[in-house]
Amino acid sequence: MGRVIAFEELGALGERLRQAGRRIVLTNGHFDLLHVGHVRYLEAARALGDVLVVAVNDDASTRRRKGPSRPIVPAEERAELLAALACVDYVTVFAGDTAEQVVRTIRPHVYVKGGDYGLTAEELARGKQPLPEASVVRELGGEVVLLPLVPDRSTTVLVRRIVEAYGCLGEEGAGSGA
Repeated sequence: MGRVIAFEELGALGERLRQAGRRIVLTNGHFDLLHVGHVRYLEAARALGDVLVVAVNDDASTRRRKGPSRPIVPAEERAELLAALACVDYVTVFAGDTAEQVVRTIRPHVYVKGGDYGLTAEELARGKQPLPEASVVRELGGEVVLLPLVPDRSTTVLVRRIVEAYGCLGEEGAGSGA
């Protein structure tokens, strides 16, 4: 089981891990409504190194990027859920619309994102940069890896299925919440 750490601890953590010879893998995202696509992605990311650090977008950046109805789950709870996964070693919550500052702070050996950025590995290798973090990772000597997404597994798909199944149920139709 992983640990949730304050963003301010991230730099010292990265330094300790590098001194111990550990290969640091970093990923980031919203991780709103944890689902099997997230779990498979995080397991694949963890396999690329010794330690997986997950940076979670705070509520304000999630709202800016995903719309006023998001996040569904508050950042602190999203972080706690992620830290409970066996493949995740550390989780932190960060402010900002990109993870460039997270990358500069922890200095990962590998930065991983889902393959939903529309570029192939070859295009990425030729220098096309769909991710603002990619240039920072490379500047620090790290590697950028895009992992394939699990088809039809996303928070958006999940929300759509819930709305289709339950629509505009009132309190009496919402169930017990268990």
